[in-house]
Formats: sequence, C-alpha cells, structure tokens
Amino acid sequence: MRAPVIRAVRKSDFPEWRRLWRDYLAFYETTLPDAVIETAFENLLDDTNRMHGFMAEIDDKPVGLVHFIFHDHMWRPEGICYLQDLFVQSDARGHGLGAALINAVYGAADDAGVPGVYWLTQDFNSTARRLYDQIGVQTPFIRYNRS
Repeated sequence: MRAPVIRAVRKSDFPEWRRLWRDYLAFYETTLPDAVIETAFENLLDDTNRMHGFMAEIDDKPVGLVHFIFHDHMWRPEGICYLQDLFVQSDARGHGLGAALINAVYGAADDAGVPGVYWLTQDFNSTARRLYDQIGVQTPFIRYNRS
C-alpha cells in the first residue's frame, strides 16, 4: 500500500464521491435526492463558492472525503471555517486518514488566512470523537435547530 494522498475534489471524482457521500449519509440514517447530491458536488467545484472538498486516496482509489465552508463571523474579522462533513470508508479506517483530512482543512484555512476551524458531531459517534479529542478541543456549546 502506498502512502495515502489527500487532494482537492475533481470533476472526474463524481461517481466515487457520490458513493462515499451516500455511505456518509447512511451512517447518519438519511438520504438526499439525486438533484441535491448533484448540486452539492457542483458547489464543491465552483471556485466562486465558499464550499470546498478534499478526497483521500489509497492506491489511487478514493476512500474518504471532507467538505468545508468558509464564512463570515462577527467575532473574527478574518472569518471562520466550518468542517461540515468527514467520512472514511470502514475498510480504510485506522490509517490516519481522518486526521489527514482534518489537517488538510487546517492547512486550507491557514492558507486562506482563516485560522479558526470548527465542526460538529453526534454524541453517539464515539469512534470519531476519539480522534476529535486528539486533534481539536470540545466546546461547551449545545446546538439548536429551528423547529
């Protein structure tokens, strides 16, 4: 096995990205219409959009993804980066790809002059939380959604 590669999402990635994205959605027990999936992917490729994505590859095969969004922030004039989605397929876990994808987002944020990066996860996601506890700091905030 060659060293994993983390790289920006490319147009040719759509079939493999969609496969990984659907697996990610299945983990959270949800689905999305094809039109929403296609629009999401197009947004990742649009240089004028604030959404970005990286793929993780092992031996030239995509095995993971991360999506992140730069946005304004009232307390940070430079803005902030929201790491929205992170997924590594089950048979590729344990090789440091989750950390590598997060570090790639950290690097992209630093390159953009936006050092603040945050993300959310569900409380039952214990496997991911073990990584997050090593690479980030848990905050006391509780999330609410519009009812």
